[in-house]
This record gives sequence, C-alpha cells and structure tokens, in this order.
Amino acid sequence: MKNLRKGFPENFLWGGAVAACQIEGAYDVDGRGLSTSDIHLYDKNQDRAHIEKEGGGTLKGIQNAIADKEGYYPKRYGIDFYHTYKDDLKYFEEMGFKAFRTSISWSRIFPQGNEEEPNEAGLKFYDNLIDEIIADGMEPVITMSHYDIPLYLVTEYGGFGNKKVIDFFVRYAKVLLNRFKGRVKYWIVCNQVNLVPNVQFGSLGIYDDQVAPEKMEELMYQAVHNQFVACAKIKEMAKDIDPDAILGTMIADGTLYPATCKPEDIVMTMKKNRMQYFFTDVQLRGEYPLYALQYFQDRNIHLDITDEDERLLKENTLEFLAISYYYTRICDSTKNSMKPFEGEQNPYLEPTPWEWRADPLGLYNSLSQLTDRYEGIPLMIAENGLGAIDKVEEDGSIHDEYRIDYLRKHVEQLKKAIIDGANVFAYLSWGPIDIVSSSTAEMSKRYGYVYVDLDDFGKGSGKRLKKDSFYWYKHVIETNGEEL
Repeated sequence: MKNLRKGFPENFLWGGAVAACQIEGAYDVDGRGLSTSDIHLYDKNQDRAHIEKEGGGTLKGIQNAIADKEGYYPKRYGIDFYHTYKDDLKYFEEMGFKAFRTSISWSRIFPQGNEEEPNEAGLKFYDNLIDEIIADGMEPVITMSHYDIPLYLVTEYGGFGNKKVIDFFVRYAKVLLNRFKGRVKYWIVCNQVNLVPNVQFGSLGIYDDQVAPEKMEELMYQAVHNQFVACAKIKEMAKDIDPDAILGTMIADGTLYPATCKPEDIVMTMKKNRMQYFFTDVQLRGEYPLYALQYFQDRNIHLDITDEDERLLKENTLEFLAISYYYTRICDSTKNSMKPFEGEQNPYLEPTPWEWRADPLGLYNSLSQLTDRYEGIPLMIAENGLGAIDKVEEDGSIHDEYRIDYLRKHVEQLKKAIIDGANVFAYLSWGPIDIVSSSTAEMSKRYGYVYVDLDDFGKGSGKRLKKDSFYWYKHVIETNGEEL
C-alpha cells in the first residue's frame, strides 16, 4: 500500500522564475541581435484589462519598430540584469532558493539566428551566470526559447512557420547542450507552447499579415507543429550529448470552468480544455490525438506532417511538464467559440486592474487534472505570482500583504494537490524581482519580492528594496512549506 503524504517532499525545489527578454536588458551589448521582444512598444494609454496580443504586428510595422528612434521599448533595457546579476542573485540566495529559472536569449548566441557559428561573448555571459546560480546554491532551470526569437528569422523566414527555422533552432540548442553539459540538469525547451494566438509573435515568430486572415490559424498550428518537431530533434540529440539532462515542455494553464450546468456549456468547456491538452498530448504521449486531427479537418486546416516527423514525436517524448498558473475563466456556449483561451470572467472571483482574477482552488483543479491525465510525469510550477502596483513608504518599506495573501492561498492548494497525489517537484514563483511585464511591457505591474526603482519609461535609481513578501517567502522555504 502507498504511504500517505503529509506535505512537500524533502527535496522540493522552491525558487523563482524570470525570462531573459524581461530582465537582462543590454540589447545591443556584446554582439546580441534584435529579438521579437525588442519591438514591444510601451503604450501608456493601453487598456490593461483587455490585452489581446503581445507585441508583433504587420511586417511593415515590425520594420518601422526596428527603425524607430522615438518610442520606448522597455524589454530592450529590462532591469539591467546583464550587469547586476551577481548582486540580484544574492537576494535569492538569502531567501534560500533551491532553484532559479531563467532563459537564454537566442539572439545573444546567434544574433540573426541563421549563422553557422555562435557568438562567444554571449555564451561567456551565460557561462558566468549559470556558474553564479550554482555557486549561490540554486539549481539552474533554463528555458531555451522564451519569446526571444531572433528578429531576422521573423522578417526573412517567417519564424517557425518556415520549416528551415527548425534546423536553426536545433543548431542553437546543440550549442547550449554541449556548452552547459553537467551544469544544467533541467531544460524547458519552449516556453508556454500553447499560448496562441495571444503570443504567436513572441512564441512562434508569426506576424499579422504573413498570410491571409483565413489561413492564419493553419499557419499558427503548422508553426506549432514545427516547434514540436524541433523539440523532438533536440530531445533525440540530448540523449547523446548529455544523457543526464532532463528536457521538459511547458504550457500556460488555460483550464476553463463551464459557465452553468447546461450540457452545452459543459461539453464545450470539455472540448476547449481538451484542445489545451492537445499540446502536451503530442509532446508527452508522442502522437497527435484523434480529437485534434478532427478539429483540424473540421476547420479545413492542412498540416505538413511527414512520417519522419511522426517517428521523431513518438520516440522523443519530453520528460516533465512545467506549467504557468495565474487565473481562470469560464466558458459560455452562447458567447464563446473554440478560439484558444477565449472565455468570460468568473463572477465569483474578484476583479483586478489586469483582469487576471485569482483562483487558488483552480491550481488544485489543474494539477489534479494533469496528474490524472499524465500519470507518472513530474510536474513543475514554472510560474505563479501576483502582478500589482506597489507603494514604497517613506522609510523604504513595501507592505505587499496582497501578494503574500495570493501566494499563501496558492501554496496551500499546491500542498493539498501534492498530498492527494500530484507529482510536483518544484514551485518557481514569477518573478522574484520586479521585471518588465510580458503582456503590457510596463514596470508598474510588479511581481517581485525585491522592488526595483524604475518606472514605466526606465527612469529611476535602479535601487533594489526588499518587500514584506521577501521575508514571508524566505520563511516558507525555511519550513519547506509547513508554515505559511
């Protein structure tokens, strides 16, 4: 008989997560090329609650952004982690982090993406960064592609919509696996592979007028397929380069609830949730499920899937599933379509300025569903956190009890999920230090335990300040989640 669980396992990986494109800055330093994140313009008049897409635009718009000398593009500057990483990592060491997730900027290694040889200066930076993470007592969790596709591969090739980009990505991954062998155990190949069409530009390198509107969904899923194939090729390659490396996939949790108990709402919700599982079904089970193939046929979507593609997917499934979890929505069959992530706000949850309505119970629900579906597959919480507007008091203190409350309730549900059988081995909260927001490109949306004195236009001292949540999370880690 199995032993019952009382809480978090002894070796549980507590930590935090960031992305190179939101934290590093130094966009024009040491040979780095422009990436998809570098043209995300900050708009002070944006409607925070209704961000439909993140960055991108038409090809002409992208070219104009490259040439623009007037607008402010915050992700080019981040919080200057490229130069401050040693000091910033010390905060996480003080908190007792067991793991730290970040990404490698593809355009820092291959500035255009299609070069034969990598940029040594970029590799040297990550040598130093990874060594520092390890020296500070943390397990590095590294994402290979996190909304950081070399912009040249977008404008000249059409991103992952072009099969040629598969080989460029595999070449890049080969360099990483060889260079960091023995130092990086956990690799997330592609960040949030399912977050389309919201982030199809950053994730897939697809721009708005790449094809006619009626063909965009087909292109999107073809690009996703090409990404699947690239991941499988990388997994196959990793077996020889570094057999100890553990490669995983990652999704943004999009689990919906039915708006009512009306059968139409329940069945549509099931179908929409299943199309979110489609991504992980392919990468963890090794083949396209029939429901997805039927979805494509019903919509006249024709994908170029070769026999070799199918072999690669079948023989090179990934080894863990990372998820980001922030909020939930509901599905109303009278209002919603099968469009990914389309849903209504839940009236039982409290609104926020960004309309990411917190739902701690939803984390328990999601982890339980994933555990049942992928029995035996280790799960990682790769992102979870509260973006909020923080106030610095006259004495420099920041009383972010709202963040503590959010995190406490989610960690409580995580613990319950683990006790009930969820195979979760890591909790990496987003993002442990204030960084540029992915969705809105602003600094005002702060997640960190450490405050960074920069405003939405990059003005400020850059000084770091500990928030109340810093000490709270430190204690959580010290007690292995027993005292919240």
